[in-house]
Amino acid sequence: MTPMLEAPADTAIARTAAPPTWLVVAAACAGQFLVVLDVSVVNVALPSMRADLGLSATGLQWVVNAYSIAFAGFMLLGGRAGDLFGRKRMFLVGLGLFTLASLAGGLAQEGWQLLAARAVQGLGAAVLAPSTLTILTSAVPEGPARARAIATWTAVGAGGGAAGGLVGGVLTESLGWRWVLLINVPLGALVLAAAARWIRESRAGGERRLDLPGALLVTAGTATLAYGVVQTEAEGWGAAATLVPLGAALALIAAFLVVEARTRVPLMPLGLFRVRSVAAANATMFVCGMGSFAMWFFMTLYAQNVLGYTPVESGIALVPSSLAVVAGSKIAPSLMRRVGARNVAMAGVLITAAGFAWQSTMTAHGQYVTAIMLPGMAMMAGAGLAMTPLASLATSGAAPGDAGLVSGLVNTSRTLGGSLGLAILSTVAASRSAGGAGPEDLTRGYAAAFQWGTGILLVAALVLLTWMPRTRKLSLRKSSPWGSPRTESGGA
Repeated sequence: MTPMLEAPADTAIARTAAPPTWLVVAAACAGQFLVVLDVSVVNVALPSMRADLGLSATGLQWVVNAYSIAFAGFMLLGGRAGDLFGRKRMFLVGLGLFTLASLAGGLAQEGWQLLAARAVQGLGAAVLAPSTLTILTSAVPEGPARARAIATWTAVGAGGGAAGGLVGGVLTESLGWRWVLLINVPLGALVLAAAARWIRESRAGGERRLDLPGALLVTAGTATLAYGVVQTEAEGWGAAATLVPLGAALALIAAFLVVEARTRVPLMPLGLFRVRSVAAANATMFVCGMGSFAMWFFMTLYAQNVLGYTPVESGIALVPSSLAVVAGSKIAPSLMRRVGARNVAMAGVLITAAGFAWQSTMTAHGQYVTAIMLPGMAMMAGAGLAMTPLASLATSGAAPGDAGLVSGLVNTSRTLGGSLGLAILSTVAASRSAGGAGPEDLTRGYAAAFQWGTGILLVAALVLLTWMPRTRKLSLRKSSPWGSPRTESGGA
């Protein structure tokens, strides 16, 4: 008999008057904003961290990687734990862990303390992130209202990633690098209070037991895969330091699939992938993440290393792109009602690819409007347009009891795809630059990365075209801005 970790028996939950649904959506989106912001906010603070704590070049790299690996590795487990033990409970646990780790990182006196705090931050984010989308879809009924709510969640998440460079630059230059982490403490406390007050508990029915072997295998497998991907940037694809963890990751994931096929109450029911919309949407999101996630990284490097912008100036330069992704996300629901989610996602991917193709024509003496602003707006408007219908398709086709798992898959697909894409495109850029550090050399490498990104996004469009089933247009029935709240197991 496969060992399981059994949860306590269900306890009665008092039913109280439901809070306004927009408050629930706001609290969930605020949690998602903090999670995504911390993926990128530390980048511009890295030189200050290195000087203050005496970090090596490798240690500096792990300030970023410790967070992203823990985030990707524990995401699926965090989503399933929310289904079984309560989405609100996991939201509060994850956010509390994330906030405390931010405090520890901001007060770190040694390099190892900062790295440990970043890893715990990633763990908290992995528990928190799946619950943000699940709480939202549990509170808003399927249809136009949910599409609008998912659009807001997508826009807020994308905005968090986009704002990272600007927020990090402003905080580092004005208050010091520690505030890049310490700013999460008051924000986290505020969101915790709001979530405890407004979010209602929901969870799946049935046996509340967690598949411990499956959880250990998938967490170890995804974390090892993320580690192997990260190693490619420093070691290359053919090095033992890369191939060994990648091979181990494939073996662990294969073992996970075997265990899930034989376990009575699996962590991830494999039948979930028979839902074509779930499988296709996650595959498309993975490939889109591979192509588009690196945009912010290379645009920031181009602005600073080639055009001579300061960190704050480069952050300000990307503000129009940030606004474009929000606009694309908010326009998507109305288009979905008219032409269908699949068609809107396809249009978004193709617009993003066109923006990448435009950006690949960059020169070492580019002007802001044509070299950064306009292509950046095209890339991000398309990304916002695509992510909203993809998230909607990925969550609408699954059973209510698998909502947290599906939400975890959405975040995992995007995060792992982005990590893999960044490693590939960084290798392409370094190869094309051929070791040169001059503006022309660097521009040639960055342009090559955007060319490859264009090709990857066209592959994503092909996946979407051939795999995603045609869907009916969303109903045009009238509803309140967010619809009426609903949960699966009563209110908090």
